[in-house]
Amino acid sequence: MKPHYFLIALTVVTIFFMLQLFEPFLKPLIVALLLAVATNSLNVYFKHHISSTFLSTMLMTILLTAIFFVPLLYCIFSFATLINKIDQKALIEMFEVARHWVENIPNDFIFFKEQLIKILEKVDIPEFIQNLFSVGAFLGKNSAKFIIDMIMILVFFFFFTFYSNNLAHYFKEALPLKSEDSNALFYESSNVMSVVLYSILATAILEGFLFGVFVSFFNYDGILLGVLYGFASLVPVVGGLIMWLPVAIYEIFAGSTTNAIAIAVYSIVVISIIADTFIKPIIIKYINQRVVKTPTKVNELLIFFAIVAGLSTFGFWGMIIGPAMVTFFISLLQLLKKFSDDFYSFEQTMENRK
Repeated sequence: MKPHYFLIALTVVTIFFMLQLFEPFLKPLIVALLLAVATNSLNVYFKHHISSTFLSTMLMTILLTAIFFVPLLYCIFSFATLINKIDQKALIEMFEVARHWVENIPNDFIFFKEQLIKILEKVDIPEFIQNLFSVGAFLGKNSAKFIIDMIMILVFFFFFTFYSNNLAHYFKEALPLKSEDSNALFYESSNVMSVVLYSILATAILEGFLFGVFVSFFNYDGILLGVLYGFASLVPVVGGLIMWLPVAIYEIFAGSTTNAIAIAVYSIVVISIIADTFIKPIIIKYINQRVVKTPTKVNELLIFFAIVAGLSTFGFWGMIIGPAMVTFFISLLQLLKKFSDDFYSFEQTMENRK
């Protein structure tokens, strides 16, 4: 057996056992690595303005915690608390109000009225409350695991970011590619992932903040609804509708039609039209020009499907893993295109010499 074949076989076996050894930490490791790659351009930006690598890395970790993880923890604990405080009597009263409202819909809208009646006939309030309690128990059971995963991700992210230059240099030398191709693959992947991450964060923060602040004037939990609106805004076309429509319907059933109209108009005009159409592209463009050296545009629908596929395959953390895998695949395709263009140019040169 040739020595390099033996080394390849030994490496494959070692990788297998390494995966078995670190299997409990694989998902946090992968998520932390992807976040470190995606925020590399921001890390470079901070290092240029902060002389201490430790301080810049600590700032990156705190920023990631504040923007991404703290709101998620708040949502989990808020849901658990809210479910435990559900008043069954109040839910039954709201259901009766809804039934009365549907029964009084004019017969001019008979098709719409019949469909709503069929839906209400299938609603079982006691069963619904039982399911909510089951969800609350599930959240309570898994919140501890989520917190542990979150702490591990932050720790791994800190070290990946702190030693980012050394790790990048090592892996680029280990790849069986030319130095320029390794650099192109690394920077292109980092650049595309950065654009995706910054676009997601800009959308979620901007629209979630606008919605949360507004509904807080109507005695809602602005932080909770703002975070939920931020996640909903990732869904193309109907993202915001998922959040503001249920709130408006609740206000109608509660007898506050004016509040429902105000929430609907504000969500459509201020958030969907002004913020999403005009302000968000300006913010993303500003971030890309100041932080990302070579901005790349990625289709929003592709990002959405990558998030959905990631969530269904890898669970919650698939929201990060899915888009990262897709963007890395895009980077590989661009590198393959470069190889094919170089090969075509080489063939053309050889034919011209003949």
